[in-house]
Amino acid sequence: MYKLKFTDIASSNLMELEENRNFCKRLKAVRKALGYLEKNPRHPSLNTHKYESLTREFGIEIFEAYAENKTPQAYRVFWHYGPGKKEITIIAITPHP
Repeated sequence: MYKLKFTDIASSNLMELEENRNFCKRLKAVRKALGYLEKNPRHPSLNTHKYESLTREFGIEIFEAYAENKTPQAYRVFWHYGPGKKEITIIAITPHP
């Protein structure tokens, strides 16, 4: 099991979803994805893959996981391993353009 840590941006993204009643379905999907990340970051429904452009930009492996799929503006969770052992840092929770 991994411990999830959130950047200020990711915390703000999650708070926005929690405060907006129109995003109830999306919030549920994001929470489910975060639960999968805690247990198994490679869970098949997450479609986890390295996000090459951010990996190059920041110099660490950054991954994208799907909270939603086949939905306009589907939400994605961007994350990386660390800083500690068995920890995952959530960088951002955003709609896919």
